[in-house]
Amino acid sequence: MLQLSKFPVKTLKSAPKISDNISTSHLLQAGFIRQEMAGAYNYLPLWLKVLRKIENIVREEMNAIWAQEILMSALWSREHWMETGRWDVVDVLFKLPAAEWKEYALNPTHEELVTPLMKEFIQSYKDLEFWVYQIQNKFRNEKRAKSWLLRGREFLMKDLYSFHTSEEKLLQYYENVKIAYRKVYDRLWIGKDTYETISWGGDFTTLNSHEYQTVLSIGEDNIYICQDCWVSHNEELINLETWFVCQKCGSKNHKIYKASEVGNIFPLMTKFTDAFDVKYTDADGKTNMVYMGCYGIGISRLMWVIAEYFSDEKWLVWPENIAPVTHYIIVMWENFDTAKKLAELLEKEGKEVIIDDREKVWFWQKASDADLLWIPYRIVVSDKTLESGWYELKQRLSQETQIISLDK
Repeated sequence: MLQLSKFPVKTLKSAPKISDNISTSHLLQAGFIRQEMAGAYNYLPLWLKVLRKIENIVREEMNAIWAQEILMSALWSREHWMETGRWDVVDVLFKLPAAEWKEYALNPTHEELVTPLMKEFIQSYKDLEFWVYQIQNKFRNEKRAKSWLLRGREFLMKDLYSFHTSEEKLLQYYENVKIAYRKVYDRLWIGKDTYETISWGGDFTTLNSHEYQTVLSIGEDNIYICQDCWVSHNEELINLETWFVCQKCGSKNHKIYKASEVGNIFPLMTKFTDAFDVKYTDADGKTNMVYMGCYGIGISRLMWVIAEYFSDEKWLVWPENIAPVTHYIIVMWENFDTAKKLAELLEKEGKEVIIDDREKVWFWQKASDADLLWIPYRIVVSDKTLESGWYELKQRLSQETQIISLDK
């Protein structure tokens, strides 16, 4: 349990107005974050709790599609980036000088690392297929980093890489990842407004890639959604001469929505395995190229999108399964021991608890902080509630309270 009397972070009396989004102001006021610089934030205890819960949901769905978790270095050599020809092409690449005139990349993505790393374990068709992922901080030297993590210089990302014997096998797994991503967004309560969006594959692939875009009023992207088959298209696919034509059904009937990207997937084919000469021997002894896919979810970015998506003018509104804790116990007067016993009972049931045991703090201030942090359930333990039964319980989304008696 967390006791606020021993907690270093305090809430602010009012929400700072520092950006064009509501959630950043709420997060600063509630003591979730502090800004280090544009595009880089310090995560304070309650924000970190939310981050870890989102991270674990993502991890569970990656494990469910047979991926194995690893952790790669954030630094990698200039030589490997030169092998793929991207050292002077990736304009957001942090380049770090090192001893003995060497240079390293502070990785924004890990294709240049994971491909030669996994090459060691691939000799024959018997070694394929396999899938590895990591959850790690990434770094991008953004020229115009925004005040929040829609465009950040440092962010937490889940990146998954798959290795296959053929294009067919790659595309089969690609569809499995789509299903897993849909489960992630549904579990985070944004699934109904998050669209799998056809995108240009860029330099990564000759095929289309796919983004996952959440409709958001301050989103940085425009997505074009067909009103006949509901397939979403990235703006970069729209032909300015013929305007919109749905890639699935051919309809021109569409609507444009502001959205923010919360994931992307690429069928890389052999782009990186060609660069690092990753091959396998088939059952007939013939040498073949290995096919790859990569699949990203910016976890810290996703968390910010969720905060903005659910915020209203006054409050953050967390989905209950990722709220920092489940119960906020307000202790009034000399009732801490009773509140602590209640907290222990709740924790035995798998609940997470904050005890607001601050002295010389009025009830309304404690109740306001419970609302500000958006804890799903508020409990009051006071002389009055003990006389009536045991404690008062209020659900965050309800105006009603109920007294819970000892015999319940």
